[in-house]
Formats: sequence, C-alpha cells, structure tokens
Amino acid sequence: MIDDSDKTGSDFIHLGQILSDYQEKRAAAAASQVQPRAPMLTGYKDLDELLGGMQRDDLIVLGARPSMGKSSLALNIALNVGQGGTKVGVFSLEMGGNQLALRMLAANTEIDSHRLSLGLVTEADVQRISDSIGHQSELPMYIDDTPFQGMVEMRSRARRLSLECGLDLLVVDYLQLIEGTGNYGGNRVQELSEISRELKRMARELNICLLICSQLGRGVTNRPSHRPMLSDLRDSGSIEQVADVVMFIHREDMYYTEEEWDQHSPGCPYPKNIAEIIVAKHRNGPTGEVTLAFRDNLLRFYSMPNSEPA
Repeated sequence: MIDDSDKTGSDFIHLGQILSDYQEKRAAAAASQVQPRAPMLTGYKDLDELLGGMQRDDLIVLGARPSMGKSSLALNIALNVGQGGTKVGVFSLEMGGNQLALRMLAANTEIDSHRLSLGLVTEADVQRISDSIGHQSELPMYIDDTPFQGMVEMRSRARRLSLECGLDLLVVDYLQLIEGTGNYGGNRVQELSEISRELKRMARELNICLLICSQLGRGVTNRPSHRPMLSDLRDSGSIEQVADVVMFIHREDMYYTEEEWDQHSPGCPYPKNIAEIIVAKHRNGPTGEVTLAFRDNLLRFYSMPNSEPA
C-alpha cells in the first residue's frame, strides 16, 4: 500500500510504488482466482472489436446532429450493458421517464414507436409489451430524468447511486443541457470546458465508464461530405481533449433523398437506414468506422447481417 514516505509532495507518488502496487494487485487477484472486471460491451460486435469494449475511468463522447439517433444508440448500448447484469445509470436531461420507457419498449419489442405512443397495439403486441416490461424491470438500470441539472447535483446523485446500488456505466443525454456554474460571464464554451473536465473527474472518481451524448453544430451540414470530424466539437468546449473516445453517427439518408443520391453517387445503392459509427478518437486504441443499421421507427440500431446481432 502507498504510505506517506512514498510521496514527494502532497499528492506525488513514486513510479516504482505505483508499479509495485499494480503487481501486488495482480498477484492477489491470481491467488484468489478473482478476475479483474472486464470491459463493458456495447452489444455491437464490430464496434466492440474496434473499441475493445468500454473501459472504466473512460469518458466516451457520442456526437451527432439532431435526429441522427444519438439518444437511441446511447439507450440501446445502456440496455445491452444492463442485460449482462452490469449496473447502469442514465441522466436524461431532455426526455422524461415515460418517453424514455416508450423508447426502450419500442427497441426491445420491435413495435413501431408511433403506434406505441398512440396506444394502437394488437393483442400480440400487448403480450410482447408485457413480457418486455417484466424483463426490463429486472435489469439493474436506474433513470434520473430531472431537467436542468448542474455538475454539482449530478455528481452528488451519481455518488449516491454508486454507494447504494453500485454503478458501472453512466449515460448522460446530453452535454449541452448540463447547467453551468455562471462563473464565466455567460461564455458557454468555457462553461462546457469546465463541465467536460468535471465529467472526466467523475468517471475516474467513481471508477465508471461515462458515455455522454453531444449535439454537433450546423457546421457539419455546410460541408459537401457532411461527415462529422473532431473539430465539430470545438463549440462544446474542451470535450475533444478530455474524452478518451469520441464517436460520431453519420447517416447519408438524412441529407439526400433517393433521387438526390442517384445524382450525387450514381451507381451506388441508396444508404437507407444505414448509419456509420465513426470512431474519430481512441486514446488507447485504433480509430475507424463501423456500419450499423438503424430502424428509426423502432428507435433501434442493429449490427449488419455479417455481424452478430445486438
């Protein structure tokens, strides 16, 4: 264990002591046959292979323009993680609990979300809904839909959840809705930079993976390719620098009709319901792209046919 004699200042620790502690932990785990906690899997085979799973202490950013499906993908991942018995918390700063429940039911039952919201369901649907509610009610998932929260409130609530129930993955939807402290004279970029640092600090303090959605500005739509890039996060403060992983959702069918696509890319099939997940930053691994299918009426992403389904 680290004692005061190993410190050269108030918080500096000699590298040799850190390495010694690491070796002791490995030896203790081997002796007790207790395996270290494995990374959390998103449930999408190709994405998990690229990321190596989601690591604790990491801050993962999922960025996209509105209506691209970032909330849906974040919830899909949360459900996939929760179904493996891993403890998940969700801060839903935009949607209320009822809307969140409807989205999860639509994704899990594969019943059209619009029909669900209107109550236009068949007898067969009712049984599927009942089965899904029974299953999802047993998952270790916890939702906080309090709007307009700041980092002080969110950290306090996350700490309490971690102490009382345990916490492995925390989803925040979304960054731009987190209240600032008012310390920067209305400079929202500086506020978001402070929030980003606090999010990373919270991930490390609680030893959790923190997945946060971030809305991209209109600059994406002004480029001919419409493909998101890291510079699109500049309006979101220092989140690009602080994040361990940055992913973007890109869907060409949000920018082109089928007729427009034929003119833009003659001979190429229209990418209807196709989403590219662009891993633009990966601090401890490779970057790249993964293709998923998206059924917007079900609010659900799927692995492509040549991959194992989520």
